[in-house]
Amino acid sequence: MPAVTSSTRPFGSVLTAMVTPMTPDGALDLAAAVALARHLVDQGNDGLVLNGTTGEAPTTHAPEKAELVSAVVEAVGDRAFVVAGAGSNDTAHAVRMAEQAADAGAHGLLVVSPYYSRPSQHGLATHIEAVADATELPVMVYDIPGRAGVRVQPPTLDRLAEHPRIVAVKDATGDSYGAAKAIERTGLAWYSGDDSAFLSLLALGAVGIVSVVGHVATPGLATIARCWVSGDHAGALAAFRQIVPAVDALNGAGMQAPTAKAALELLGLLPSRATRLPIVPLSDAELGELRTDLVRAGLLDLVAG
Repeated sequence: MPAVTSSTRPFGSVLTAMVTPMTPDGALDLAAAVALARHLVDQGNDGLVLNGTTGEAPTTHAPEKAELVSAVVEAVGDRAFVVAGAGSNDTAHAVRMAEQAADAGAHGLLVVSPYYSRPSQHGLATHIEAVADATELPVMVYDIPGRAGVRVQPPTLDRLAEHPRIVAVKDATGDSYGAAKAIERTGLAWYSGDDSAFLSLLALGAVGIVSVVGHVATPGLATIARCWVSGDHAGALAAFRQIVPAVDALNGAGMQAPTAKAALELLGLLPSRATRLPIVPLSDAELGELRTDLVRAGLLDLVAG
């Protein structure tokens, strides 16, 4: 684990929710994952999130998840926090995922609300607490009602904040006002789970981001974070405006995993944009549109050249 840690930034400031590289036949590509992890950390990530939504966690299997965590921890674990997804709508399954991630060397866990089941708030809290109880790792709660179908309500957040290992929230609710109140009330470290909301949440007390655009624009995110902490708010705004085209390119269609993989392939950072069903890779036509967007964002020439 990185030597520098902070109670206010328990997982660092800039984390990319890393894709899971695959070969054209859909097999896990560990060599590509290690190379990508090293590149992302070299670019300025002080953390990586593995086996999350952008990592296609619903269609990767337990041994693959553990192998990915182990390989990335070995490659960059001395320089960056490695946070592993432990998300499922089956609590027993999520607990096993947490235990396997801990055994593989993860530094922390990302625990999403149980999706599809739409549990009560008591059930939701008990689920997250059970995962947090399974290991000694710090936990980031992932609140994304658009995917999970249920939101972590304020009283539930208050309850979760009392758990000694639940230390952070990844917020993808789109509710900045609610975030402002929760940050002050709970004392949890707040991470933007939406690239477009990063700067606005920093202004409300957030400490970092779990990003998709970080695959291609980590230096910009790091500049935003650094400027904000130093009090250079105009610099943070200027840096944010510079990455807006990249944010739109990778998030605009709402298909982050295939778009991020395609962008990495275009930039020569991933050998294949392969995905697993039901996620499908971008078509050649969509790839052409993405190439245009990356050029417009000033990223394709920058990396390829």
